[in-house]
Amino acid sequence: MRNRGSYDAVVVGGGVVGLCCAWRIAQRGGQVVVLDSAEPPAGATRVAAGMLAPVGELAFGEPELLQMTLAAAEAYPAFVEELEAASGMGSGYERCGALHVALDRDEAAELRRVHELQRSLGLGAEWLPPRRCRELEPGLTPSFNGGVHAPEEAAIDPRRMAAALLAALEAEGVEVRSGVDVGEAILDGERLSGVRVASGEEIRADSVILAAGAWAGTVSWLPESARPPVRPVKGQIVELRAVDGEAPCERIVASERVYLVPRPDGRLIVGATTEERGFDATVTAGGVHELLREAYRLLPDVAEMELVEATASLRPGTPDNLPLIGPSALDGLVLACGHYRNGILLAPLTGDTVATLLADPAASLQSLGRSPGKRRFVARGAG
Repeated sequence: MRNRGSYDAVVVGGGVVGLCCAWRIAQRGGQVVVLDSAEPPAGATRVAAGMLAPVGELAFGEPELLQMTLAAAEAYPAFVEELEAASGMGSGYERCGALHVALDRDEAAELRRVHELQRSLGLGAEWLPPRRCRELEPGLTPSFNGGVHAPEEAAIDPRRMAAALLAALEAEGVEVRSGVDVGEAILDGERLSGVRVASGEEIRADSVILAAGAWAGTVSWLPESARPPVRPVKGQIVELRAVDGEAPCERIVASERVYLVPRPDGRLIVGATTEERGFDATVTAGGVHELLREAYRLLPDVAEMELVEATASLRPGTPDNLPLIGPSALDGLVLACGHYRNGILLAPLTGDTVATLLADPAASLQSLGRSPGKRRFVARGAG
């Protein structure tokens, strides 16, 4: 048995990435506690659209990210089934497909360029003329230049997903503490062996998991040399609701400037701006206007929907858009941050990877998300 206040892992961050890490560690027999200054779900999780769309989000020059997101999407249905069974709650997961529409000739040229890359990689996407697009989504604007249909894309409701994760953690006996600020690192020589919170309590652990989202690069309690290269990237989104309870599209619908994600209950998520504004998370009239204007250009029926709320969040960006997952420069610190636009998609894969590395430090990161296995923690006496 461990002493009170001593754990296998402390997870700093209560978004879905941190919650997935904690759940997978606990499932393998690890003693874990989650800390966050806010009430989970924290950070970008609260306002994420929940697109699980590696094909549509494909970008040139990012083969490693594509490999990671495709593996994550393939594993997602099994993760959802397991999570819903463990929690007794739904997550809003739906394999609805996605339709990416070109509204003018310039957008069509760029979309065809992306589609050629999709085809060259053997991804499931098909170019459709306007008539075929309207057969899928009759509410589309009358004039556009075709689109790409990716039928295997999916979406999930991040808030419902987080609620299910919290219920699953409770069933595993995991303590999730909100309103807790980490004050300083506990260092034993060159090793991080826990954290001291603002109240003065020491929480010691074999590993500290940094899942602090956009704040991961600026946490003052870590030595400057150990802080990862993560910066905040602001994103504003708008939530609409259909008066009749039915969203005006059945699948994810996107243009070059906006994406629309329907929810089963008739809500529609419109996102998202991309702004380099530091830690400014204010909602602006200009941001909301831009989103609503572009949504109307794509799907005119949005004009009749109720405006529920407009929110902003900070995505955790990295220099190469790749997440930081695994051991860090500081012994005892494990990174689970920097997921940028793919946090919801990559959260389960990240949780699997981190839990595997903690249970078996010799595990190779090359197996990221493919075969994490079920290695378990070995019970030890208190250290």
